[in-house]
Amino acid sequence: MAIDREFKPLNIAVLVVSDTRTEEDDVSGKVLVERLTGAGHFLAQKSIVPDNIYQIRAAVARWIADPAIDVIISTGGTGVTGRDGTPEAMIPLFDKVLDGFGEVFRTVSYQEIKTSTVQSRAVAGVANATFIFCLPGSSGACRTAWDHLIRDQLDFRTRPCNLVELMPRLLES
Repeated sequence: MAIDREFKPLNIAVLVVSDTRTEEDDVSGKVLVERLTGAGHFLAQKSIVPDNIYQIRAAVARWIADPAIDVIISTGGTGVTGRDGTPEAMIPLFDKVLDGFGEVFRTVSYQEIKTSTVQSRAVAGVANATFIFCLPGSSGACRTAWDHLIRDQLDFRTRPCNLVELMPRLLES
């Protein structure tokens, strides 16, 4: 990380996808909020929605349309059970998919949970100049994704490149 650039705080929204969690017992969303605010970013909004593709899509679409929100991080709904629908909800909203995010997340995750990482359908993309990261629901997965991938890519000081420096160009045509 280079120190010749100033940090640029971003407005980040956190979406917890769960049929059972409440604000009181949500751990993963709290981990993400602690990590992003600890890094100097701002929590723009936080919401908990059921694992229903239409409710997920509606919440995310509102945030994508809000020019004050730079990044959306969701946690939950990326598994393989019948109720897990976050990738199906999000991918149709993406203008572009960041394939490398899921690939690298599973590579890093393998070091921690071995072959259980094959159950992860973590994905990322960009929609209307908003970066979107879809993480598994475990607090460990949220820590892994933030600490090993997202934190540095959302830090303008990271070299040789980062997502923040691309933000002014995302709406080019």
